[in-house]
Formats: sequence, C-alpha cells, structure tokens
Amino acid sequence: MKKFLLLLVLITVQITAQITLKITAIPANTPSGSTIYVAGTFNNWNPSLTPMVSDGNGNYIYTVPEGTGVLEYKFTRGAWSSVEGNATGNDIPNRSANFTGSAQTLNLTIQSWKDLGGAGNPSTAASNVHILSNNFAIPQLNRTRKIWIYLPPDYETSTKTYPVLYMEDGQNLFDNVTSFSGEWQVDETLNTLFAQGDYGAIVIGIDNGGANRIDEYTPWNNPQYGGGEGDQYMQFVAETLKPYVDANYRTKPAKEFNALIGSSLGALISNYGGVKYSQTFSKIGSFSPAYWIVNTQFNNYITNSTADLSGMRIYFVAGSGESSTIVNEIQTVKNNLQTKGLTAANTLVKIDSYGQHNENYWKGEFSAVYKWLFQTTPLATKDFSKKKIEAVFGKNQIFIKGLSKNSEAKIYEMSGRMVEKIQLKNGSNDLKNALPKGNYILQVEAESVRFLVK
Repeated sequence: MKKFLLLLVLITVQITAQITLKITAIPANTPSGSTIYVAGTFNNWNPSLTPMVSDGNGNYIYTVPEGTGVLEYKFTRGAWSSVEGNATGNDIPNRSANFTGSAQTLNLTIQSWKDLGGAGNPSTAASNVHILSNNFAIPQLNRTRKIWIYLPPDYETSTKTYPVLYMEDGQNLFDNVTSFSGEWQVDETLNTLFAQGDYGAIVIGIDNGGANRIDEYTPWNNPQYGGGEGDQYMQFVAETLKPYVDANYRTKPAKEFNALIGSSLGALISNYGGVKYSQTFSKIGSFSPAYWIVNTQFNNYITNSTADLSGMRIYFVAGSGESSTIVNEIQTVKNNLQTKGLTAANTLVKIDSYGQHNENYWKGEFSAVYKWLFQTTPLATKDFSKKKIEAVFGKNQIFIKGLSKNSEAKIYEMSGRMVEKIQLKNGSNDLKNALPKGNYILQVEAESVRFLVK
C-alpha cells in the first residue's frame, strides 16, 4: 500500500511539474492550415514529430513533461527549412527554459518562418533594438518573459556608460509586429534625438504577461479585476533584471540615471516601484496612470512609506477626457508624494484636452517626458573613448586586438548564463567548446562586446 501511495505521489508530481509552451501569435503569412511543431532536447530535435495543439482561441499548446536542467527548443512547420526566425526571417538561437519542479506556462510568439522571410510581417524595430532574451526568468513569480534592449547608436564604438530606462509593455515600444495597437517608436525617437546631440540611453523593454498583466502591474488585489502580484514583479525588475543589465552592459547604475516608465497599469507599477525602490530608481514617467484600480491602497502606501523622495523626478501626463477622475487621482498622488520629499521643481503634470488612452497619444509624449526627466542630470563623461578592443568570433575561435594585457574573459548567452571562462591574448584564441549559433556577450577588461555566431 505504501509503495502504491509513493508511486501515486511521484506520478502526480510528474504531471503537475511540467512546462506548457503556449504560442499566442504567429506570422501573418503563415499558410492556412499549417501544423506547427515543436522540436527540442525532449524529442531529439525531430522537426516533425511533435505537433502543437490548437485550443480553438488562436493559441497553440504543447506540454513538455518535467525533466531536469534546461529545456531547449524551437518551432517549425514540419522541417528545418521552415523553422521559425526573427522579425526579418533570419536565424534565432534556441529558445530555452529551466525545469523548476513546478508547473510553468510560457506565452510565446513566432516572429517569422525562415522559408517565408519577414516580408509577411515586417518589423519596424531599428537595427539597434535587440531581444535580450525570449525567456528571461522571473524567479519571484516562477515565470519567464521576453525582454527587449535598445542600445544607443554609439554603444558599439565607444566606452561610454549610459542611463537606463526600464519600460513596461515592451511589446508596444519598438515594433508594430508585436504591438497591441501601434508602437511608441521609442527607438526612432531616441535615434533622432541622438543625431541632434542627445547623450543617449539604454532602454529595457519588458513584455507584459498577457493574461497576467493586471496581476503583475497591480500591487494589491482588486476584487473585481484581480491584481496582487505587483510587489513580486517590481522585486524582479529591481533585484533581478537591473543587476543583470548592470553586469552585462555599460550602464550608470546609480539611481539618478535609472528611470521607470509605463502607461496605464504600467504607470501604476512604475510609480509604485519608484516609491518602494527610491534608492534604485529616481525618475518616473507616468503616462495616463490607472491609479483608480487600487487608488486607496496606493495612496495609503505612499502615506505610510518611509521613503525619502527628495531625489525623485516625476512626469505625469494624461488626457483630461480619459476618465472623470484621472485628473484628481494624479493630483492626490502628486500631493502625497510631495509630503515624502518630492519637490515642486522635480514634478511636472501635463493634462491634455486631446489626450487619449492609447499608444498613439503616448508615442507623441515620449520625447518630452524623456528629455525632461534627464534635463537636470549631468550625463557627459570625461573619460570615454572609442572602444579599443576589436574581436572577430567563430564557433571555435576568437581573434582579439587591443587588449592591454592577457586577460580573463567571460562569454554569456543572452539569457545571462555563462557558457565559458577563458584567458585571452591578442591574436587568435581557441575556445574550449564550440558555440552553437546565436547571440552572445563577451566581457573582458570592463568592456562588453555583443557578437553573433552564425
């Protein structure tokens, strides 16, 4: 009897501890009636063995039984010639997820098919926008998330360090392909400002969690709409994602160089994060904030907070007709923040008669918000120069030029996992292990170099 119960427990754990892959969007040029397959480490990378199942709501699902270590996989239409690609139809690295012993559901999108290219679903993202990770782990919520990164035009040719904007609803920031109703054109805006003399900034775009968006962007539960995971989500941004970005990119880590920016519920969670992590982020862009969903709780939180907000700089922007209460809600939050040290000089409230609760309105306001947030922040560095290290990469070798001495280097996948530690010298260097196709980061002599193995 005991053996039977033990077996039952083991079977139950095996069933509940699994990874469910859920495709929520496919390219517009996907042939009608196509079967989508998943190939990976769990089925010997067979491109036509494991079909995804339609749930009748436009999603495709397959559940991988629990294993150990890392699950790697890609989607196909039945052959490697029709494997998924990036927004322009080019190769992407293997997707990956960690087996954790608990059930996980990954919400995923396919950007293109290699045999069809990106023409059916053209990306509008600039060339200096990259996918940092398709499945960046959120350990606080046992989920993963797609993370975008915008690098300034001179990132690869200088040793400058940059301020960082952490922005919610990453799907809507750079690319019409992934946006809900049009993109913000953050990349085009910042590239234009840079050409006009702006110092430059890194942008981290964090995709929302789809069905989990309200939960993650709302720190307290609303009985009608949900919520309550905002604290864990903000802990992820401040204590997991930001340290990773600071470790792998040339950033200015101090609070005066780091901003939280969002719209609607994204503005709520950004504002909450600015209070809770006032020693980490000091600039807040609050677009059409949806304070109403937990208005009392949020204002009580500010009132009871011991945060010193004398260093905070916040820009509120909204349309007067978005709701009958939005202007008063912004005013109340502003007043409460000012009781905690926020100064009038560091506060700007812009209410527009034409403002609407949509991406098109927020796109038009982004430039002004960005410029004002950093208007009083000295960004220029006296010691930056043209990047001295040059590197050429292959699967088995790295050719290096410009090292000051023989130096230890680390190679990271875009997920943040270190794949190799190596002593480098100027000239040709052999790698211990061949690198699979994909994007990587080389860290050596305080410089980070992104590279692609084809």
